[in-house]
Amino acid sequence: MMRPGDRASLTRAYTAADLAAFAALSGAAPGDTVPEPLIGALFSCLLGTRLPGPGTGWLKQTLHHHAPARLLEPLTATVELTRLRPEKRLADLACTCLGADGRLICTGRALMLLPPGCVDLHQDVS
Repeated sequence: MMRPGDRASLTRAYTAADLAAFAALSGAAPGDTVPEPLIGALFSCLLGTRLPGPGTGWLKQTLHHHAPARLLEPLTATVELTRLRPEKRLADLACTCLGADGRLICTGRALMLLPPGCVDLHQDVS
């Protein structure tokens, strides 16, 4: 069962080819820093596949970008369950992305609707 404090992380470095592919899809000119939507995609991957995982619905997500991410820089995205509301099947998560040197790239929050049966309605989440 999920509990507040549960975390999931992934690390990825974007290449020039990744940025060119994103530019081709979005119509934006390729740059020398990672576009913000690609940083957001790291959180989407974690939320949809790891924590809370498959069957989860996005209700709200906010992201604040603090510093640009460099090409080929390993970025570590982490989501952490901060609050679980089993009676409503809701999960609140903190989102953080750090650069290779530990500098803060992005922070945010996500509110997710959990799939039926994902959480025990009588679970003690304190």
